[in-house]
Amino acid sequence: MTVSMYSVSIPVFIQHLNGLNTVLDKASGWATARKVNEADLLNMRLAPDMFNLARQVRAATDHAANAAGRLSGKELLKFANDETTIAQLKDRVAKTIDYLKSIKPKEIDGTESKDISITFPSGQTRQFTGQSLLLGNSLPNFYFHATTAYDILRWKGLAIGKRDFMGRPRLKS
Repeated sequence: MTVSMYSVSIPVFIQHLNGLNTVLDKASGWATARKVNEADLLNMRLAPDMFNLARQVRAATDHAANAAGRLSGKELLKFANDETTIAQLKDRVAKTIDYLKSIKPKEIDGTESKDISITFPSGQTRQFTGQSLLLGNSLPNFYFHATTAYDILRWKGLAIGKRDFMGRPRLKS
């Protein structure tokens, strides 16, 4: 059985970004109830050398949107990266989901061998095939950052669980 590049990317990203939105909703209510300053919450991190919560959410959205854009050949989604509130992060997640929904299966399926070159902020350039980008870079990074955002909030005492993280899968109708 062949699995399509679209089916292992776009619906997966959307499902988990919806889960991240749920987690952010719960974080907002939790912070309000405990009188935790939202800026302090968004600056929390698991370790001094790790990204803070806001940057984890940004990275998760970036990996999802950039993979979709590079595979489909669409213009990459751009953000100012200046979100300072949960509402702004939720807006970023919503815009990413809208962008992902704009991509059709035919734009991603068949991109397994597509040559993709990425120049990173460090100046280093790496070459990928579509499949190696998605399976070896984008999905692992997406999960890492989404999980770390969840973990920061869980570590601080937010009552969230795996169902919150997972989001609702899109079931076949």
